[in-house]
Amino acid sequence: MRVLVTGCAGFVGSHLARRLLAEGHHVVGVDNFTNYYPRHIKASNIADMLADPRFEFHELDLVTANLLPLLADVEIVYHQAAQAGVRASWGAQFESYLRNNVLATQRLLELLKALPIRKFVYASSSSVYGDAESYPTHEDMVPRPVSPYGVTKLAAEQLTYLYWKNYGVPTIALRYFTVYGPGQRPDMAFHKFIASALHGRPIQVYGDGHQTRDFTFISDVVEANIAAGLCEAAGIAVNVGGGSRVTVRQVLAILQEILGRELLVEYTAPQHGDVRHTAADIALANRVLGYEPRVSLREGLEAEVRWLEAQLALVRVA
Repeated sequence: MRVLVTGCAGFVGSHLARRLLAEGHHVVGVDNFTNYYPRHIKASNIADMLADPRFEFHELDLVTANLLPLLADVEIVYHQAAQAGVRASWGAQFESYLRNNVLATQRLLELLKALPIRKFVYASSSSVYGDAESYPTHEDMVPRPVSPYGVTKLAAEQLTYLYWKNYGVPTIALRYFTVYGPGQRPDMAFHKFIASALHGRPIQVYGDGHQTRDFTFISDVVEANIAAGLCEAAGIAVNVGGGSRVTVRQVLAILQEILGRELLVEYTAPQHGDVRHTAADIALANRVLGYEPRVSLREGLEAEVRWLEAQLALVRVA
């Protein structure tokens, strides 16, 4: 198949694009290299794919570019592009979240009204729930985001529903719960924790460490995307979680065991927009996608530690 992956140079997008190429598909990759984190990191995410003749890369802005040529003969659109980050979404930065998360999604969906695609898979977020009514959280619960980022992800998710309802665009939204693993963005907690530990610096934790998260390994998220692109379901949102809910302190204990050294930890004030707990009810994902998380938290943390150790070794050699 010919598929489109937006945000293909990002964390999830690059893993997904690589997997699609491995399955023999022609991948049209799009990224606009926003300055949320250094360009060279994103460039390295796709460097190995650029030599593959089945990978067609375009650096462009989804809001302003002519997208019709990219969509020609595309069967599945995996829309991973977004302005990421809960804490950075306040104040003057909100405009970029509105632009890159809501308007970009609307432009794609508007064009797809007239095109015979098989599926539009939208990367949503557990941030749409905010402080949920109960845990594990299922998709029928009323979403109440507590960050501007969550608001824009929910708005774009609602766009996928209305274009399915009104125009029959076959959409499905995947609500990711804290994705981690090799290639994770440098602003994300596990990356920061591990990098600080490897450098012998104190690990900074927002809050008291008793907050809980449902952490999902990157390969499980990729599997969910592949299944979503091929499934019959449309017009719905589906949780994609890792299958376990743990405290940040438990994560740090596991990291200490993996690294074989005592970690220095500093607890600071919680940040605006951070929720206290997340936990995914994945019964719907199991039913419509056949989804089952395969990678345990310890296995996933070990993989991310090894990856970051390798990255630091490369830096030292350079």
